Amino acid sequence: MRTPTLSHVLLDAQQTKTVIKSNPPVQTTPDYQEIICLFFLDIVKQQSPDLVLSEFERLFINPVWWLHSEPQKALKKILSSNNQLDFRNTLKRCIYILLNNWIFSRKYKPAQDLLELISNSANRQSTLSVSVKNLRGWLNNFINSEDYEELKLFVSRYDNREKDHWKSRYTSYLLAPQYTNSKNLMEQREAARGLAKQLQEQFKFDLAMYTSHSHSASCKNRKTENPTALGDEALRLIKKVVGKRSAFNYASLANIFIKQTQRLTYSTFKQSLLKYLIFSVDNQGLVEALKTRLTKKLEFLYQTSNEEELSNALLLKTCNRVIEYLTTEKDGEPSPLFVSLASQGNPLTLSILLLNIILICPPSRTHLEVCMAKLIQNYESYSQEECHWVINFLEISKIILTIYTENVRYNLVNMENVNLTTQSINDGDSYRVFSQTKWGM
Repeated sequence: MRTPTLSHVLLDAQQTKTVIKSNPPVQTTPDYQEIICLFFLDIVKQQSPDLVLSEFERLFINPVWWLHSEPQKALKKILSSNNQLDFRNTLKRCIYILLNNWIFSRKYKPAQDLLELISNSANRQSTLSVSVKNLRGWLNNFINSEDYEELKLFVSRYDNREKDHWKSRYTSYLLAPQYTNSKNLMEQREAARGLAKQLQEQFKFDLAMYTSHSHSASCKNRKTENPTALGDEALRLIKKVVGKRSAFNYASLANIFIKQTQRLTYSTFKQSLLKYLIFSVDNQGLVEALKTRLTKKLEFLYQTSNEEELSNALLLKTCNRVIEYLTTEKDGEPSPLFVSLASQGNPLTLSILLLNIILICPPSRTHLEVCMAKLIQNYESYSQEECHWVINFLEISKIILTIYTENVRYNLVNMENVNLTTQSINDGDSYRVFSQTKWGM
């Protein structure tokens, strides 16, 4: 198994030209924006990061108008049109073009330097030039905008100053709202999606290495890094989840459910969905609580479609709503079910419920990640100690989704020929976890 690479997410010149032409922002001066973006796309692939940063500074931060280069002429036209939206779109596209190339080429320092360069622009001295005054005023507006906060999130993954906060462990989730927002520029969405995928791949790789080497004799003298925040509990959790080997393990149950609900009316499907979700819940008290809370929710969900045959679109919408019932509702606020399950010692049950939804509707995975981001944003002002139960849920969910939805197979191997029981799995020594790719990586 080798460390995954991300060369496939880099945009080459032709791909970016296609993006620019096929999905341009609404603006009045598209040709001028094109000139500037293609200029940076060209030099970032040919020049050193230091030279690229110098060009960025000479254009956007401390303009040198007397050079009369094509990008500078284009920017002057944008400034003279007095269209701040044009300027911001141009600036954002250039930034993400540079980030797409630097970060996914593992050049992290230039990305941090770019952010610092923009941040320091607010301290520039005043000028008599009207165009430069407009430029700096618009730069300050950008620095104080949500766009800039999203940029800081993107770069903070590689800034040690940000890694002390517990939310930094979940950057892949926090990026989801950026790449799912159709209002964001294509370059920003591609950059966010690429980085999120990179982080997910790295966690998958690290988790596989950790489980494979945790009992290896060759690793006794060097501790394999645990990629989770659960300590030794992570291995016990993995063993417990992987040890569910029956005719009705999670993946098998999902496949049976999918086959049995073909061509059902939507009303009947919702009843079956409730039974499917609670099938894996062992605690009878939780089963009754889930029945009570979810029955009413599902009963009134998309009632006008009750007599229709279940479609893929209706399945996706329904699964997305159920994910919200279990995570965030009403403007991103944690749902009552989430608080009840996660804070009262049942994060594993909650994670399994979410897994069961993803197994019958994989496209809902993206919506789940957006909801996870909302949860993190809701609790980010709390210390790690204050919201340890939220972190516990996030860690368990990451592990379970990785085990059941990625291309790594986890196997539980009996080392002492004892019967497979929950107690023997939890004891740790009788069973060991081994991982292997389902296909080449």
